[in-house]
Amino acid sequence: MSPLQLGHFFQVDGKQLQQQYKNHLSGFHQWTQKQHCAEWMLFEDNIGPFLSIDETAFSSGELYTIVTNKAARGRKGSIVAMIRGTQADQLIAILQKIPKRRRDKVQEVTIDMAASLNLAVKRCFPNADRVIDRFHVQQLAFDAVQEIRIQYRWEALEQENEAYDQAKKQQVPYCPEVLPNGDTVKQLLARSRYLLFKHSRLWTREQQQRAQLLFNRYPIIQKAYQLSLRLGEVFRQCKSKQEAFKKLALWYNDVENTGLASFRTLSRTIQTHYLGILNFFNNRATNASAESFNAKIKSFRNAMRGVRDVEFFLFRLNKLYA
Repeated sequence: MSPLQLGHFFQVDGKQLQQQYKNHLSGFHQWTQKQHCAEWMLFEDNIGPFLSIDETAFSSGELYTIVTNKAARGRKGSIVAMIRGTQADQLIAILQKIPKRRRDKVQEVTIDMAASLNLAVKRCFPNADRVIDRFHVQQLAFDAVQEIRIQYRWEALEQENEAYDQAKKQQVPYCPEVLPNGDTVKQLLARSRYLLFKHSRLWTREQQQRAQLLFNRYPIIQKAYQLSLRLGEVFRQCKSKQEAFKKLALWYNDVENTGLASFRTLSRTIQTHYLGILNFFNNRATNASAESFNAKIKSFRNAMRGVRDVEFFLFRLNKLYA
């Protein structure tokens, strides 16, 4: 038999092989959680003293809340629970299926500022410290800076439109103002987006020049940027809750003095959640492990080219990470 004939003889139908694996080889139909996996999965043996909770989307924006064990480091044994939706009563009903003696051993749970997650942790893990992820807090500060930048950008766009209309009425060519780095004003505001997310010591030479032009023209943006950096320094430099509490109080005062509405909203949000935020200084715990695990799930979803069969997708996640 020629090599060509051999190749034709051993040719495999990929779709048929996939169906054979799913229906006969994988054990999917014998899986004990198959009946309810699309709504919830529970792996109580994976619970540990340090947990993370976060949500992720599989397909069509459908959210699942995932509880992971930090000790597993994103490998097998990571998933403690995976529950469809983010409503507190639904999360509580499923998590309370874990025996109380096991839930009482949980010492710390890292979460974001979602009220439903806070309530679920409070009810289901009563002995655990709830730690608000510092990166969510810092992200809110960055968003506050960006809100101010975007507001100025819309104003610049409107001013340019008015200047263009005026030039058209006077029948003269419109020439926008060009700054020393070659940007127009609206380009300056648009291209400054990424440098405002970074510490100034990480700026490139071009970003340093652009930042100087931006701050000279819009000192309010500079104030907002400095406030966001100072908030980050609280988490990086403080060694205890007491020290952090004092620095946050000083930061609150500076926010009030600037009169920036977005930062006042941020400061009130921090005041509402300050106990969970200060719990960061117990063990300097973050939700980075949960974010990393979410990234693994999204990568796996992309490798599968989407989620067509949710139940089988969850079964494969169970095989890999539960």
